[in-house]
This record gives sequence, C-alpha cells and structure tokens, in this order.
Amino acid sequence: MLTKKGAATRQRIVDAAAAEIRERGVAVVTLEDVCRRSGTGKGQLFHYFPEGREELLVAVAQREADRVLEDQQPYLGELTSWSAWRQWRDAVVERYRRQGTNCPLGALITEIDRHTPAAQAVTRELLRQWQRQVEVGIEQMQANGHIRAGLDAKAASSAVLAAIQGGVAILMATGSSQHLESALDFCLDHLAAA
Repeated sequence: MLTKKGAATRQRIVDAAAAEIRERGVAVVTLEDVCRRSGTGKGQLFHYFPEGREELLVAVAQREADRVLEDQQPYLGELTSWSAWRQWRDAVVERYRRQGTNCPLGALITEIDRHTPAAQAVTRELLRQWQRQVEVGIEQMQANGHIRAGLDAKAASSAVLAAIQGGVAILMATGSSQHLESALDFCLDHLAAA
C-alpha cells in the first residue's frame, strides 16, 4: 500500500511517461526522459516500477485507456436523449480528430506486446466499460420509449463500438475522420429507427 506521497510520486511518473509518449512516440522515449520530466531519479522509478519499462508502459496504457472514457464525459454517462447522443458522438469524433494518426494507447499496447496478459487486460477492461456505458444509454432510451424495447442493447452497443474502432483505424491510416463520422451517424440513425 502506497502512502499519499508515494501514490502522488508514482502518478507523476506515469503522467510524465504518458506526456512524453504522446508528444514523441513510445519507441523513442527512454526511462531517463521520464525521470527528467517527472523530476524523479531512476531509483524512485524502479521503486514504483521494479520490472522497469514494461511495467511502466502497462501503467501508462491503463492511464491512456482511462483517458479514452474521460474524454467522452459527461456525455457518455448521460445518453438519455437524442441530443445527448449527438453531443456524445461529437465528443468522440473530436477526441479522435485531436489524436490524429497517432494512437498512444495502440502504440503502447503494441510495444508491450498486445498478446501479453497485462496488455489484453487493459484493452479488455476499456472495451467492457465503454460498451457497458453505451448499453446503459440504449437501455435508458428504451425505458423512455425512444428506442424499440425489443432491440438487443448488448448487441447494439457492441456494434457501436465496432463502428467507432473501425472508423478510428481508417482515421489513423488516412488522417480523415469521415469514416468515423459516417459510422457513428449510421449507428445513431439505426438506433433512432429501431
């Protein structure tokens, strides 16, 4: 169990590593860069991350996964009207436009090796939380009579996430958010018609 000061130091290291990776890319960031930016020494870094770089990268990947959901708030947590859904859609598109062709989370997961249990756990939990919040929004719209009650909310929320991720993959390859926007618009139109 970390003390309050220890937790703050650990978080400062994670935040510094995340900022370095977002700015420069995961491949070129060294532990020395993280120490310099966080104002810590290598001894402190290895105290909080005894396994070194990979353990730190997992912590940064978790932080980046948390940011994906934070960047969609408060809209993602309040999907109770079509206006709210449109605001959420705009927040998602804006987040990924800002991100552009660089996906820090994707780069981190690849660097860690997306097949390791730690990387898979980060990705799985992000998708689980994200899908569940979309599913809750669909269920709330069903309860309010805005979406047909017989629609499978779990399957629909899964399709919405797949549409987002497909649009993001194309954005990363082309630099254009057009496919992401079209995919989200199609999903929302389908939900509204359901």
